[in-house]
Amino acid sequence: MNNKRPYIFEYLNEAEFKKRERSLKKYNMFAFKKLVFEFYPEMKEGNFLGNQVLTDKEKNTESYELVLPTDELFTKVHGEIVLHYDVYKNEHIILLKTMTPEDLLLEGHKTELGAYKGVMISKENADKDMFKINLLNMLNK
Repeated sequence: MNNKRPYIFEYLNEAEFKKRERSLKKYNMFAFKKLVFEFYPEMKEGNFLGNQVLTDKEKNTESYELVLPTDELFTKVHGEIVLHYDVYKNEHIILLKTMTPEDLLLEGHKTELGAYKGVMISKENADKDMFKINLLNMLNK
């Protein structure tokens, strides 16, 4: 067994983060499985994934953004699904802050989202989302 102390997860706002995580599980199972079964265990071992966006040498912390895998059409309509987290190296803590797109993931938790041509669409912006999907499909032909 290795003597390296594993990192533990803490949350900036656990209730809100768990809502986004459940929404991800419901609407993008592939990204959820990668996150839970591959990325989280790697991170706990001290292999911090994604792009480092900030370093605070005084506090010995680093901030990361990890892009989760999703299909290309989803990314073009809603943007990438990104996990935002901080690492506190002295305390061996990974602070899970949020997942984006926040609005869509929270809306997906509150109500059942529909899908249009295989892409989930927001109820609040359904017309805009369907327009983007149609436009992207026309451009790909």
